[in-house]
Amino acid sequence: MLRIPFGRLGALALISASLLASLGAPTTARAAARAHPAKAAITSASAISTAATLSASAAGKVAAIEAAPAPGFYRFMLGSFAITALSDGKRPINAHMLSNISEQEVDQTLAGAGQANPVPSSFNAFLIDTGSKLVLIDTGAGALWGPQLGKLGEQLQLAGYAAEQVDEIYLTHMHSDHIGGLMDGDSLRFPHAIVRASKAEADYWLSPARLEQAADKDKGSFRNAQNALRAYIANERFLSFEPGAELAPGIRAVASEGHTAGHSTYLVESAGQKLLVWGDMLHIAAIQFGQPGATMRFDYDGGAAVSVRRQVLQAAARDGLLVAGAHLPFPGIGKVVAREDGFAWQPQLIDQATAANRPAQAK
Repeated sequence: MLRIPFGRLGALALISASLLASLGAPTTARAAARAHPAKAAITSASAISTAATLSASAAGKVAAIEAAPAPGFYRFMLGSFAITALSDGKRPINAHMLSNISEQEVDQTLAGAGQANPVPSSFNAFLIDTGSKLVLIDTGAGALWGPQLGKLGEQLQLAGYAAEQVDEIYLTHMHSDHIGGLMDGDSLRFPHAIVRASKAEADYWLSPARLEQAADKDKGSFRNAQNALRAYIANERFLSFEPGAELAPGIRAVASEGHTAGHSTYLVESAGQKLLVWGDMLHIAAIQFGQPGATMRFDYDGGAAVSVRRQVLQAAARDGLLVAGAHLPFPGIGKVVAREDGFAWQPQLIDQATAANRPAQAK
């Protein structure tokens, strides 16, 4: 059994073969009775190297409607859940922000992978249509980080969904590139959604006292989080949760503190098929899979981030778990492979035949 420490909170989160088998609940066929075929044909536009197949009958209340293939969304079936990866855009990340590794080694490792610093990075979010609920995990940067990002709303529409149809939003954490898309100017971008995040994360970022105490360079991140959530809180559309909570049938929060005070991953399961949406478990794939000890200098607790990353990578490789990552090359779907000197990323091309037939039904 694998135990993931919570760092400063001193609690424990569990990911193990037995836990993964017990979490979540398959979607029943009750939604199927009211579904009708969609006309969409959905394809991937990313460079994906390895094939895997996850297929099942489709059922749900919302789905693609006349959605043309687009480079910024990618849909596949996980049991009876339709999963759609959404690109918020791409932006370079300075790999020299990694600690526990020298800049020289960073440059050498990147060169060995055919890359150079700064490293182009994908910014991904994930939409889950369970058949009874439409859940969005993270919202992108919105207008907070410049014109290279903020594409999620457009890709959501291209995938055949409307922001008004989203029932719930689960935040992996409250960094600006994950919460900026909550607002559209002064308006709620997702007016009917309940936004959820771990209590530890909410207590940290939404605290006026912590904003006042923060270093000047960090105050902007606190203001962004508080501004993005203020209207949802005022409209009673924000709820925090405790570690391990089942937020919806088939979706459970798994605490993974380290990158932030209350960072969460989400274990999604339908019909025995599982997907771990792991947020910012890592940022520089070419380095951190092979060297999990390398971690971002702006991590809340670097030691905890390293410990959690190593254990999650080990569990994902051991159990053959499908993974969705916020900063993995779009669509960010794949598996972790164990090697003698660390781990490697194996992107997955998933059969989309059943996803193309996802039923369309207005909310």
